Amino acid sequence: FCGIFDGHGPWGHYVAKQVRNSMPSSLLCHWQKTLAEATLLDPELDFEGSDKNLSRFDIWKQSYLKTCASVDQELEHHRKIDSYNSGSTALTIVRQGEVIYVSNVGDSRAVLATISDEGSLVAVQLTLDFKPNLPQEKERIIECNGRVFCLKDEPGVHRVWQPDAETPGLAMSRAFGDYCIKDYGLVSVPEVTQRHISPKDHFIILASDGIWDVISNQEAIEVVSSTAERPKAAKRLVEQAVRAWKKKRRGFAMDDMSAVCLFLHSSSSSSSLSEHVHHVMTFK
Repeated sequence: FCGIFDGHGPWGHYVAKQVRNSMPSSLLCHWQKTLAEATLLDPELDFEGSDKNLSRFDIWKQSYLKTCASVDQELEHHRKIDSYNSGSTALTIVRQGEVIYVSNVGDSRAVLATISDEGSLVAVQLTLDFKPNLPQEKERIIECNGRVFCLKDEPGVHRVWQPDAETPGLAMSRAFGDYCIKDYGLVSVPEVTQRHISPKDHFIILASDGIWDVISNQEAIEVVSSTAERPKAAKRLVEQAVRAWKKKRRGFAMDDMSAVCLFLHSSSSSSSLSEHVHHVMTFK
């Protein structure tokens, strides 16, 4: 299990930590319960048959849906964290053998580096950035009486607003916390997908939106693949993004930048995969 949790708002740092700390144990608990219920309902459930992947995926998806609802509810009633005007993204991956399950809430992004048929390393985006101007997201927000528009000095940056107030102006359509707009279309429901890992798949980058604002998917995988030592890859990606931000967005306050590099196969210098599963570098 690994993930990126990008907080925003006055209490964002605390919200992100709370979600990060509670999600793994909650997910494990809900996965165990969902698995037990599925087996109880269908004792003949075959995890080795032709539909085993569908069954496993359904169990992980249900587990993630229950986990995110539970974590968000706990956060709302947390006595020491004020998440009315603060929140967090949560982009997480569970790997089981040669299958990965990806769950995404917010606008952090997962990108896979894989070898194309032509033999070059290419980027495959695994998640959708949940921005308020996506048609299905905007439709839900407007149905709930929320509003979506850009500020005059921020063309292209769509934000979510309350029906009758110029607040909070959240630049994503899904998040934990942010209860000031949970009644107006913001949700903490994850998009859950799966992928079978092939020998051509090299690594996955999980990163906050601050990195993707200034570095393309292809640039990111090239930075990581050209880093000789795997444990230094995430740090180098963040450092490249910091430089790009200063160059491309001079005068703008730099966003938080966090990155995780999940290597899918053991390196030639090591026989142990576990040594290289993921390396996290967070620069705040």
